[in-house]
Amino acid sequence: MSDLAISVHDVHKRYRLGTIGSGLIADEVKAIYARMTGKKDPRLSIDQENNMQRQGMDFWSLRGVSFDVKKGEILGVIGHNGAGKSTLLKLLSRITLPTRGTIKMTGKVSSLLEVGTGFHPELTGLENIYLNGSIMGMRRAEITARLAEIIEFSGIEHHIDTPIKRYSSGMKVRLGFAVAAHLEPDILILDEVLAVGDTAFQKKCLGKMQEVSTSEGRTVIFVSHNLAAVKSLCTRSILMDRGVVTHTGETSDTINHYLKGTTEIKNWRSFGPEHENEDYQLREISFNPVGGTCEDVMDEYQSMELHFKFNMKRNAHRRRVNFKLLDDHGVILFVFGHSKSGVGLIPGENHLVCTLPEGFLNIGTYFLSLHILEDEKTTVVSESNFASFQIQEGEREIGQWMGREHGFIKPRFDWRNSSL
Repeated sequence: MSDLAISVHDVHKRYRLGTIGSGLIADEVKAIYARMTGKKDPRLSIDQENNMQRQGMDFWSLRGVSFDVKKGEILGVIGHNGAGKSTLLKLLSRITLPTRGTIKMTGKVSSLLEVGTGFHPELTGLENIYLNGSIMGMRRAEITARLAEIIEFSGIEHHIDTPIKRYSSGMKVRLGFAVAAHLEPDILILDEVLAVGDTAFQKKCLGKMQEVSTSEGRTVIFVSHNLAAVKSLCTRSILMDRGVVTHTGETSDTINHYLKGTTEIKNWRSFGPEHENEDYQLREISFNPVGGTCEDVMDEYQSMELHFKFNMKRNAHRRRVNFKLLDDHGVILFVFGHSKSGVGLIPGENHLVCTLPEGFLNIGTYFLSLHILEDEKTTVVSESNFASFQIQEGEREIGQWMGREHGFIKPRFDWRNSSL
């Protein structure tokens, strides 16, 4: 008997861009006949006829995806937006079929792909629990036996008789995860389930996923941009990019491949025309020791400067630049920006300089994500892992500990012995 729960082999998924069905069989037949005879599609408007190059284009969301998942394994799936992760989960959840390739799955499948997936908005939370269970092929008595546990886990017992349409996004996710995890599927598929909800509930979800895998032997497919959660939960992960699996292996190694991408780890980066639009133009970012250049090696005992050059073409006074600093496992160490220091932006060329104190960062590789916001709420720019730098070991006296110490910062506090 095979120990595989999921086997995906050479899976492709194609979509046709710019084609929208009318819902009438007669119109679809006319459209097919028009394409076969080289005539215009009768469903298209005049504007669409003038933009025919966009009609009928093939877009391959997945291209030759293959991997296996063992029973009782928790597999992480990571990658940038548009990598094909959600399409893959829809195929695994049998919402849509692959254009080519095969997917073999053993046992019942439960999935939570989007907030409120599978819920009827007019039904109450309690009624939706029974509805979801029935869809999975469970008898009413089986659902009733687990009902109290589902409601308790969701934490929304006071609203369980309220229609789902009145639930917040967080409440829907709570109930959706509780139903998916407690109705005993053999395979549990989760897409960004931790993106909504408070920290306590996220921790609760991670614990439940670990429990259903190790104690109950169920298989979990977990997609998330929360790399720390993926690392803590999944022993193995796959990395996707533009519809292709680019790396499969131990989660820490897969995360490293994701963060580093195809760019070399270096302390300087220049931006091309792809980083320019009517709002802004990114020019370059660099890291160097204070008083040095970006070609210099930065060590653990030096203070360092971040230099960010860009052109803000409009609304400069309403915008602010924020950075997220991540370690080489994808853990967000902290967020920092210029606005709290009283430094603003000006129309045109800007050159922001941020100084990190001596001995602040530990030895290692670090990544920056950029976020430019307008009026504290509208995102103008959002780029993950768009720059990187390294801190190396500095000179140490003989007898001192050699190598990287624990933690990501190296604070140097003032000490005194009041007895002396």
